[in-house]
Amino acid sequence: METATVVVAPAPVSITQPPQHKLMELKPAFAAVAKPSPARKAKPAKKKLAGGCGGYVLEDVPHLTDYLPELKSYPNPLQDHPAYSVVKQYFVNPDDTVAKKIVVHKSSARGTHFRRAGPRQRVYFQPDEVTAAIVTCGGLCPGLNTVIRELVCGLHDMYGVSSIYGIEGGYKGFYARNTVELTPRSVNDIHKRGGTVLGTSRGGQDTAKIVDSIQDRGVNQVYIIGGDGTQKGAASIHEEVQRRGLKCAVVGVPKTIDNDIAVIDKSFGFDTAVEEAQRAINAAHVEAESAENGIGVVKLMGRNSGFIAMYATLASRDVDCCLIPESPFFLDGKGGLLEFVEKRLRDNGHMVIVVAEGAGQDLIAKSMNFADTHDASGNKVLLDVGLWLSHKIKEHFKKKPSFPITLKYIDPTYMIRAVPSNASDNVYCTLLAHSALHGAMAGYTGFTVAPVNGRHAYIPFYRITEKQNKVVITDRMWARVLCSTNQPCFLTHEDVEGAAGLDEEEPHMPLVEGEYALVRSPSMCNGNGHLCSGAA
Repeated sequence: METATVVVAPAPVSITQPPQHKLMELKPAFAAVAKPSPARKAKPAKKKLAGGCGGYVLEDVPHLTDYLPELKSYPNPLQDHPAYSVVKQYFVNPDDTVAKKIVVHKSSARGTHFRRAGPRQRVYFQPDEVTAAIVTCGGLCPGLNTVIRELVCGLHDMYGVSSIYGIEGGYKGFYARNTVELTPRSVNDIHKRGGTVLGTSRGGQDTAKIVDSIQDRGVNQVYIIGGDGTQKGAASIHEEVQRRGLKCAVVGVPKTIDNDIAVIDKSFGFDTAVEEAQRAINAAHVEAESAENGIGVVKLMGRNSGFIAMYATLASRDVDCCLIPESPFFLDGKGGLLEFVEKRLRDNGHMVIVVAEGAGQDLIAKSMNFADTHDASGNKVLLDVGLWLSHKIKEHFKKKPSFPITLKYIDPTYMIRAVPSNASDNVYCTLLAHSALHGAMAGYTGFTVAPVNGRHAYIPFYRITEKQNKVVITDRMWARVLCSTNQPCFLTHEDVEGAAGLDEEEPHMPLVEGEYALVRSPSMCNGNGHLCSGAA
């Protein structure tokens, strides 16, 4: 996790004021970072915090005026747009925030909030000055083309932006200067296709070269669609853009089919993946039910997080055993998986096993004496747990000639991630794209946009890259899976103890004095600008 420094305010400042005005009042505090020297090395991302009564902490996102304090703002053209001008209170209230957690203990502090996403009354770009670039990175995911389409159509139709380009082949496309002009006409029906029309790649980004390309081409809005590794790259790009003092908004749209990005409710493509997984599970169930002692094994995506396997199991109701990376299991002996398979076959005559691709990797590595290797993105190369598990089950029953089995193994991995997004994800991708471009036009930068507790918010890059979202096996949702399948949990006492600490409350950030003091918001305090009683 990156280290961070909190901005120190010389006097109490309200976060409800427009960013430009707030930063003008904070000008002395920003003197050290407002116009960095070109020779200075990029520093770790700074946390931009504001605090108030009861422990309220706003984790704000950077704004162009943080380092370009004299930047001019303009009325938002949406106020004259025929589709939006009649909407009551279309513009987001400037002091609207979204709570990271809704359910808290009675004695808990109010906790962390993020800035609510949406259009602002003032923007920091005029339509004819915008040159936007869109890039997709990492693996494929349903909905990529929908996000691309809605970014292009939203910029063009809502804000009148006409200069929009796609970077081909992921981050590497910046080096080779591979671009394609994007217009509403050229992207009109791309949401009906799987994959990404811009192409993609993993790893290999050189931040300095990318920002050189951005600067040379006059790009001032960059939309980066990708997973946690891609968002880390986006954070580096934002820091270099800020170091050079460029008027360029860098915005991330989080993408991962595994749903393993922290803080956010879910990532786009996940609903489609769960829906498509049902087809494979249904096929496995039909095969298993039609044979003597039939076993259907389905491997689903889930490198480090078993959300697809868990939700597909709950949705299907035909699964007898669900194995995920977060929940260890063992094969042999009393209470092991093989004993359970044998018992379920004797009871029901067939069974379906769903296994996430990252499950059981330690067991496979031990049995094969396999050394760890990594791909271009730095991810550990996974061994095929589906084939390994199928082999182990067959080996077990070979020792029981009087107990013949028929096993079918189905791996729909690339079929699932290559399909177009379903209706639910299409709507979600549209909202993500619109929230992203509203933020960029309003001058925000260095953020990822996603829903938190059902409301779209602007989240600092460091928040979503510091850790991965994982299934908490001591949570009610996993208990529901165990009840649905009637499988044993396969856990030792030590496993349960280790998992219990994964979803603990985050430590409360106090309002302290000195270098790490927070900006105190009068709107959350009493009339004198002092914190209300009960605040830290």
